Amino acid sequence: MKTHRVSTSLVLALTLVGLPVAVNAQKDDPDTIGTRNVAHRSIISEQKEIAIGKQYSMQVDRQSRLVTDPVITEYVNRVAQNIARNSDLKVPLTVKVIDDPSINAFALPGGFLYVNSGVIQAADEESQLAGVIAHETGHVAARHWASMMTKQTLMQFAMIPLMFTPMSIGVYYGISAAMQGLPLIFIKFSQNQEAEADYLGLQYMWKAGYDPESYVAFFGKVTEVERHQPGSVPEVFMDHPPTPDRIINCEKEIKQILPTKPEYLVSTSEFNDVKARTQTVLLAQARQKPGGPTLEKRKNGDKTGSQQPPATDQGGDTPPVLQRRDGSNQ
Repeated sequence: MKTHRVSTSLVLALTLVGLPVAVNAQKDDPDTIGTRNVAHRSIISEQKEIAIGKQYSMQVDRQSRLVTDPVITEYVNRVAQNIARNSDLKVPLTVKVIDDPSINAFALPGGFLYVNSGVIQAADEESQLAGVIAHETGHVAARHWASMMTKQTLMQFAMIPLMFTPMSIGVYYGISAAMQGLPLIFIKFSQNQEAEADYLGLQYMWKAGYDPESYVAFFGKVTEVERHQPGSVPEVFMDHPPTPDRIINCEKEIKQILPTKPEYLVSTSEFNDVKARTQTVLLAQARQKPGGPTLEKRKNGDKTGSQQPPATDQGGDTPPVLQRRDGSNQ
């Protein structure tokens, strides 16, 4: 009898999680951005999601080479916070830049967002960078990760022979603890989730004053880069819905739901400065590797890397060392 009740409750939970929140119908109205709730249902609280995201963020920080230049990081963070203020986010947004030439960005649970330096280099204008950030912000606002984990967790429990009492608070914390150990740093969302992030991201761009057409233009750039340099675009980015379909859908959404503004923010001189600075800073970091002593050792064949003679040589003066390089004995 208990087993039957548990199975019923899990089926009901799965059904509820599969349904969007009732107020999600408002997501078609960009005038209500900031006052609406576009998040999908989840058994994971926002506080728990933030805590899990922080752990993942620490792991990314350890495994990645972050850009620490204050001018670059402050600028990217300022663009991102402008998007966040004009979005449906309910959690703070933390933004970092990774020293990676590939065109990619990703959002972790709880509002931790990473942008590769390659996005800055590939963008032609600030609004294109803002579009990528707005898309990732859409994932966070809709709580795609929490919804996806909830469905997977409940499905796993539904397949286990349930011989214990109905799901209690203790079971819930057991689920949460198990999820923290999953290797979900680079999350692959479903095509529907990617499409929704596009949908919300375009609205956030529009609300922040950016031209949403710039996001579509950036898709074209990604397509060209992949066409001329196959494999240069990360699989995480290419696993999204097919780029031509996304372009068509985005164009439809722009025309159908976004009122035309008399003017948009496309780019700034600051963006051009930061883009140039990014290239300069990253080149300088790449040249910081020690190289002088290595060249000397390659030229002279001296394994000690020093001008002092080996321990077996008699005398410690430099001249005998130079004579041996010329092939003479003493």
